[in-house]
Amino acid sequence: MFQRLREDINSVFARDPAARNFLEVLTNYPGLHALLLHRLAHWLWKKHLKWLARTLSTFSRWLTGIEIHPGAKIGRRFFIDHGMGVVIGETAEVNDDVTLYQGVTLGGTSWHKGKRHPTLEQGVIVGAGAKILGPFTVGAGAKVGSNAVVTKEVPAGATVVGIPGKVVKREEPDVAAVLDVDPARREAICQKFGFDAYGVSEDMPDPVARSIQAMLDHMHAVDERIERMCSTLRKLDAGYREGKLPELRDEDFADILDDVDACCGPPKTAQHAPKADDKGDAQQGNG
Repeated sequence: MFQRLREDINSVFARDPAARNFLEVLTNYPGLHALLLHRLAHWLWKKHLKWLARTLSTFSRWLTGIEIHPGAKIGRRFFIDHGMGVVIGETAEVNDDVTLYQGVTLGGTSWHKGKRHPTLEQGVIVGAGAKILGPFTVGAGAKVGSNAVVTKEVPAGATVVGIPGKVVKREEPDVAAVLDVDPARREAICQKFGFDAYGVSEDMPDPVARSIQAMLDHMHAVDERIERMCSTLRKLDAGYREGKLPELRDEDFADILDDVDACCGPPKTAQHAPKADDKGDAQQGNG
């Protein structure tokens, strides 16, 4: 028993740099208190002393602000940081080395008996306020971002953010199709729309930004295909007159660009070579 307690305290030191000494962790960490009381409540639950187990878990919730149903299965080196508002349902399963932050819910989406709460595999980290709802598995080493709402299975090593939760980073990424996109042309389109996809960190990519970038790439491919079609028509018919596409005016996007500048700063501007007229004017001025 004391060896298991020492293991739990060492896991706090490993994951919380604010922990200073053994006595402080033992007396002032509600996550540790909730875990110790849950082990006793779970033992009572398995002995069919269910009223006593529920009463102990209720006392634990009153003492720590953490509600763990006595039927939940908790692994080794489980760490709840801060802890207030954490709820773990009856059929939830938490494997070894899992970390939860305050406000996390491991809940169900059904009133039917049986497995209705999630399973967290080894090494999962769940950020503050996240909700994981349903009888599915969150794979080993996965990370769930703060305030995410996850309602379907998460692959091992993935990172999930948003409402509803979306996988934004995988341990083994899918191989995406390589588009034949001219980088300079792509940048020109991004600048025209005031969209800077490269302002997004690869450590925590934005799924909305990636979706917009995919649409811009598609527009670029369609634009090039139309140009090739027009070029072919001009070769076939000398009388073919190509109609001009409507111009994209800056004033049409002024309000949107002002909002983007206010939130994120002005987009990076591409450096262009001086125009021939400007160069001529400069030469005349020197003359």
